[in-house]
Amino acid sequence: MQPTALAASQDSEHPAVALDPVDLARYPLHRPDSPAWRDAVRTARAQLDADGCAVLPGFVRASWRDRLRTEGEAVAPRAHHETAVVNVYNTDPDPSLPDDHPARLAMERGNAFVARDRIPDSALVHRLYPLPAFRAFLAACVGVPELHELADPLAGLCLNVVAGGRSHPWHFDTNEIAISLLTRAPEAGGEFEYCPDIRSAEAENTAAVADVLHGRGGDRVRRLVLRAGDLQLFRGRYSLHRVTEVRGSTARHTAIFSYSARPGVVGSAVRTRQLFGRTLPEHGGSRSVRVDGLMD
Repeated sequence: MQPTALAASQDSEHPAVALDPVDLARYPLHRPDSPAWRDAVRTARAQLDADGCAVLPGFVRASWRDRLRTEGEAVAPRAHHETAVVNVYNTDPDPSLPDDHPARLAMERGNAFVARDRIPDSALVHRLYPLPAFRAFLAACVGVPELHELADPLAGLCLNVVAGGRSHPWHFDTNEIAISLLTRAPEAGGEFEYCPDIRSAEAENTAAVADVLHGRGGDRVRRLVLRAGDLQLFRGRYSLHRVTEVRGSTARHTAIFSYSARPGVVGSAVRTRQLFGRTLPEHGGSRSVRVDGLMD
């Protein structure tokens, strides 16, 4: 039987129903005082501390993965597709920078994003994103008191679509913490590569970034192959990362849940236009709370 629609996140009387797609035996989000909850958090935090990235395999139960896939397939045509020449910071060209600065290296970006306002409220990922038990669990995993939804009405939740022959080149995230859920795996390729903490809030470390962009990253570059239903926690603001070229006719679909340790974070107008092809009044205004002074 097809699973029933996910109950509202505010259903405090039946939290297990609200979290039904989650494998609660392995990840008991509804029981934060349980030993299993603490074990799951401890494992994720250890992976993040050691590697800048944690994977929670099989986070979505097998019986829900068909729905997860079909919902993604239904909204994928709403993605903003654009092949563009970008730099690692997704900023406008700046000819005043030195020739060897990584921002001067042009890369082709050919993936696509479905913005939050084009994902139905009834979709599993849209219901999961603001769920208090989900955010509390993630906050514990990443070691912060609280995680906030982005104030960005487009980028807080989105679906990343990488078609065959396409990739998502090296970049940094606007938000400190990126959480992603693979909803459809490609036939081949589409590996996640990343360089943990290659920069900090105080230092861009442009020499190391340039080395990676020029293929000199060596052991700094980590590689990861995800399966549908796997949840990934990642420090994307300070860790350079990309998705390698997808091969075959099956596009790679990933729901991206973006949170911040402080409220009010909104993407820049330039970055938003690159990803979604449009901006809203919230972008670039007084509500744009930046978490650091980095290039982006």
